[in-house]
Amino acid sequence: MAKAPVLTPQHADFPRWYQDLIGKAELADNGPVRGTMVMRPYGYALWERMQQELDARIKAAGARNAYFPLFIPESYLSREAEHVEGFAPELAVVTHGGGKRLEEPVVVRPTSETIVNEYFAKWINSYRDLPLLINQWANVVRWEMRPRVFLRTTEFLWQEGHTAHASYEEARDYAARIHREVYADLLRNVLAIDVVLGRKSPAERFAGAINTLTLEGMMRDGKALQLGTSHELGQNFAKAFDTRYLGADGTRQLVWQTSWGASTRMVGGLIMSHGDDHGLRVPPRLAPVQAVVLAVKSDDAVPAAVRESAARLRGAGVRVETDERTDIPFGRRAVDWELKGVPVRVDIGPRDLADGTATLVRRIPGGKQSVALAALPELLPALLEEDQAHLLRESRERREARTTEVSTVEEAAEAAAAGGWARIPWARLGPEGEARLARDAVSVRVLVAADGSVPESDDAPGTVAVVGRAY
Repeated sequence: MAKAPVLTPQHADFPRWYQDLIGKAELADNGPVRGTMVMRPYGYALWERMQQELDARIKAAGARNAYFPLFIPESYLSREAEHVEGFAPELAVVTHGGGKRLEEPVVVRPTSETIVNEYFAKWINSYRDLPLLINQWANVVRWEMRPRVFLRTTEFLWQEGHTAHASYEEARDYAARIHREVYADLLRNVLAIDVVLGRKSPAERFAGAINTLTLEGMMRDGKALQLGTSHELGQNFAKAFDTRYLGADGTRQLVWQTSWGASTRMVGGLIMSHGDDHGLRVPPRLAPVQAVVLAVKSDDAVPAAVRESAARLRGAGVRVETDERTDIPFGRRAVDWELKGVPVRVDIGPRDLADGTATLVRRIPGGKQSVALAALPELLPALLEEDQAHLLRESRERREARTTEVSTVEEAAEAAAAGGWARIPWARLGPEGEARLARDAVSVRVLVAADGSVPESDDAPGTVAVVGRAY
């Protein structure tokens, strides 16, 4: 009888494969309240690495970290009508505390534009206080009707940036800078996901924004996943909270604002972009563990050789872990590391040691080879960069191969139903065609210029809508 696979094959049931992998790779578990999740140490380590990379880029863009309360007075949200309407179905509202009914209900933070503006209005007095560039790392709660671990959870972790500027142009340019230098750089150069950058259609914009910039990735099943957004808020929240500054000309003026965020959804995107039927494949620049040095069998010399090899690799800048658990069968340990997607496994056994070699197993392109132990510190960094490029190339080639140029709404719907994306001129699709696609669970994921750049406006000549089914 054939041995059952460790994971459900992707082609047989992609959602089941996803759930299997999250469990078998020890990434997360469902929380006790529907829609919540418990992130296990390895899953959280992936998020920590994303945090570190994001935080460095955010600070390089001039923003500083702060923290705002989890609880927001309900009245704050009602000040910006479009914002409260957009979030009303997802709100968690606290009506009792300390055994008593609250005088005013409080909302568990779904996003922080309202409470941030309450304090921006206090902190900003003069043009000298601008720009004000703030970021916070926090959890948010949005009551999710169709939860899925990492992708859509009632509570999730994220960063949210909030900025105030003296002019529309400054705010517009800063939102674009975050879009490009923070999110796109992270997703392409660290997560190895070849995202498409562009604008959201008016129907898909963030509630209360005048423009939303998005980054969309194609998953291995052909569906789209939004992996980050940067919003131009215009003066909508400034008007609602009277956030003004005294200009150099002595007049009081409303500020112009942005907000932007990326969340633990990126972990789900990582899984669905790069995982295969054997488990995760983690891009080396992101990987918490880039190489594991594994003792095949225990004898007097092998454990010492494992530790020595790991130390030399660390000296070469490789993030390394050792596995000396020889009381667990080698095959089981090899499968566990394969599931976790560690880019390189270095196997050392008594025979290898006698020859002065190790068996190098590469997770991303596959394959194994015998390598001199002395050569590992010089060889591994170059191989890891090769594997990083391999994943980005795969991501780009998949998207290009599964994206179809179409000219009608019907053709766009067919392309999405077949498991891919379609590109259609926005002038030909428009809001009416977008509504027709929505009836088939197909959405406009992003608006791009004909050359693939970000269009200056929704109706800029030559704007193309990229449509597909999405998570």
